[in-house]
Amino acid sequence: MFVEETQTEKVSLTLAAADAVRDLIAKRNLSGYALRLFIAGGGCSGYQYGMALENNIRPTDLSFEYDGVQVVVDEVSINYLNGANVDYVESVMGSGFKIENPNAVSSCGCGSSFRTKDESYSGSGGCSSCG
Repeated sequence: MFVEETQTEKVSLTLAAADAVRDLIAKRNLSGYALRLFIAGGGCSGYQYGMALENNIRPTDLSFEYDGVQVVVDEVSINYLNGANVDYVESVMGSGFKIENPNAVSSCGCGSSFRTKDESYSGSGGCSSCG
């Protein structure tokens, strides 16, 4: 059984993000899957965001539901994603998920990596891995 937050929401999805996740799940025929949000070390700012569709919910995961989409976050990543909002943006430059994270004090120009106030990072500060 996973931990389910009911009173205090730790992360949120916009309606556009929930629609995009639902569409991905339907197109890939992945009924019963959740959107996993996580952070990993690396990226040009220190940490990078990750997302995956999966059905392996661990007992220690936090689980949230937004407009019919289950979102899970592991107990380490929630410390970096607490209060974050996931949106799906479409523009002439492309479309994709965008994470607004109140814990990030600096981020990469492409928005896929970040640094928190509690973490020092001695990387180059450049963003050569942004594609």
